[in-house]
Amino acid sequence: MSPWYDWPGTVGGRGARPGRTPPVPAVRTSGNRQRLSKASSLRCLYSALLGIALVLLPVRLCAQARPSRGTDLQAIYQALIGKIDGIPIFDDHAHPGFSDDPNVDAMTSPPGSSPLRLRETNPEFLQAARALFHYPYSDFSPAHEAWLLRQTADRPGIAYWDRILDQCGIETSLANRVDMPDYLDPKRFRWVFFVDSFLFPFDNRSFINRNPDEAVYIPLQEKMLHRYMQQAALGRLPDTFSDYLTFITQILERNKRRGGIAIKFEIAYFRSLNFSDPPRAAAAAIYVRYRHGGLPDPAEYKTFQDYVFRYLIREGGRLHLPVNIHTAAVGGDYFSLQKSNILNLENILRDPRYLHTTFVLLHGGYPYDRQAIWLTAMRNVYLDSSEIELLLYPSEFTRILKDWLEIYPDKVMFGSDAYPYSKIIGAEEGYWLGVRSARQSLAWALAQMIGDHEITEAEALEMAHSYLHDTAARLYSPIREGVGSR
Repeated sequence: MSPWYDWPGTVGGRGARPGRTPPVPAVRTSGNRQRLSKASSLRCLYSALLGIALVLLPVRLCAQARPSRGTDLQAIYQALIGKIDGIPIFDDHAHPGFSDDPNVDAMTSPPGSSPLRLRETNPEFLQAARALFHYPYSDFSPAHEAWLLRQTADRPGIAYWDRILDQCGIETSLANRVDMPDYLDPKRFRWVFFVDSFLFPFDNRSFINRNPDEAVYIPLQEKMLHRYMQQAALGRLPDTFSDYLTFITQILERNKRRGGIAIKFEIAYFRSLNFSDPPRAAAAAIYVRYRHGGLPDPAEYKTFQDYVFRYLIREGGRLHLPVNIHTAAVGGDYFSLQKSNILNLENILRDPRYLHTTFVLLHGGYPYDRQAIWLTAMRNVYLDSSEIELLLYPSEFTRILKDWLEIYPDKVMFGSDAYPYSKIIGAEEGYWLGVRSARQSLAWALAQMIGDHEITEAEALEMAHSYLHDTAARLYSPIREGVGSR
């Protein structure tokens, strides 16, 4: 039995009535007397050690963090926000473009439920319109909406989008797009290109018939693959699996020459993030069987996709193209939280074969953000906060940022996930709201950490620069002369 149960004066221990001292057992034999004597000596030793611990405990606590009770967090916040507002931003994830541009994304959002903060009724979008366009009205009624749409009607070239970045304090934005249009400045907007389509070369009816969301998503992946095949002058799929992999590599290398700096998977919308490790021969046999027709069963298709996914991340490492993976919920009404759980990627991220591949887990794995940060213990794994600062209000986003910054502050990055959600809520408003939410939430998170004596103000500002700019700027290759050709 643990000594806890025998200490004199113990109140409320297991087996004891609250408020009463457990009775001392009766002593009936000399053996019991000897054991009791030893127990008494041990009790004295435990009491002495406990007393020493209680004396030292406050000293130890004072040497660590102290609670912020009584600290003026508002004053700390005000001191920080003025400096944080001046930090130029490197936006790790966005989809810049106009709502009628079909190449803003390799997929589109099916009809479905919109989270509260992304609805057009959110008054923050009125604030964004006023800040960006001097919008003179207090609502988005049809008559007033027409005024806002006229602001982009002339498509004034790269100066328009450069001005949007300047107004939001963004130095550089990654552009997750099918291709780069003439109206985006390649010196400010860096191209991230999509690679999911390489996983869907066969008859995809089993995906398309699964639910209404997939019926929207999968045909767009087929369209993307056909686009790549045309670029490679392929009239049909190659005859051998080796030639198919060569085709994939050719597209990756071509897109890198055209200015691509990372590859992007949206695969969590289409299937589970759990990838097995099949042998090449198994994937090759499936490819040969279905390359020119036939309907693969789900297990066969998954085996093929798992191999091709791993091939793509190996090539990403070889070509120094960071691998960006969508890892959050939200999008359509049939999105699977279980299949998209970021922890499904753990066997990939912790595989030593991929240490030379850089992984960026977009959207921070939300709503599994607490677990996601521990994946960045790997030196080649990073998180960004894109989408989260649009879905959540600052009160909750502050909590997420504080959790991350208290664990691996050098492994998290800002991303806006700006996207033309509708004619009214454009990528422009997405940039503005994402930046505004992130700066405010960051200042509050850091103010709490300073108030709790976890960090100094100098360390807080270093974290702010890292999150908003420096980590992403170091992660991606610098602009080279001659890239960005259309």
